[in-house]
Amino acid sequence: MEIVRSPIALATLETMAAAMFGELVKAVVDVESEIIVIDAELHSDEEALLLSSGSHQAALWGINLYPAEFGTPAFIEFDSMINVRPREGNRSRSVEDEVTRRRITDIVGRLVVA
Repeated sequence: MEIVRSPIALATLETMAAAMFGELVKAVVDVESEIIVIDAELHSDEEALLLSSGSHQAALWGINLYPAEFGTPAFIEFDSMINVRPREGNRSRSVEDEVTRRRITDIVGRLVVA
């Protein structure tokens, strides 16, 4: 696992994807700190790393990145079990709030570069 605080090359994600799942890299975004954890088998492992580093649960959202889709809407998939939070109004594995989705997209856009 790696915490991404400064831009990371798309080629690095491609290497991670090939080594783990073939086409995707799991990631958890902290929308408060504007950082990402990447390269783990489970979103929950990435979430745990961020929580142990001082992040707040409500700020953490699980996504999948598809390096081959860089530059298209399919690059980011808003899907993870850690996103299921009925008490906070998120009742599915997706990120239902459009403002949060835009924040995630902006953070990923700043931190993943071609």
